[in-house]
Amino acid sequence: MSPDGVTESRTSLWTSILSLFASSSTLVCCALPALLVALGAGAALSSLVAVFPQVVWLSEHKEALFLFAGLALAASGRLQWRNRTAPCPIDPALRQACLRTRRASLRLYGFSLAVYLVGGWFAFVQPWLAEVAANR
Repeated sequence: MSPDGVTESRTSLWTSILSLFASSSTLVCCALPALLVALGAGAALSSLVAVFPQVVWLSEHKEALFLFAGLALAASGRLQWRNRTAPCPIDPALRQACLRTRRASLRLYGFSLAVYLVGGWFAFVQPWLAEVAANR
């Protein structure tokens, strides 16, 4: 740990941003297409796929995508936990910036985790529930 804790705060913020990016890709792969179909916007989904064909590739590789996003979230969570008591500078302005960055990083991490769980629901749980209901 650095003596002033600024390095740890910045690292924690950047890993939270990485985890948000990774977990957002789970929404694009799985939750967004399911939402569009559920709303009856299949034409909008086909237009989206025509413009961004990578959505299909993400959906085909959702296991690897969720594994990467989960690893990024785990790394970010570990850094959040490790840096929760990192020292902040003594200067009041720098101390407030340090604490603000720490809070923003924690909120960003929580939001990333929520996005990951929503994507996981639509990628794995919802199709399994639909299959179980169809087999009854």
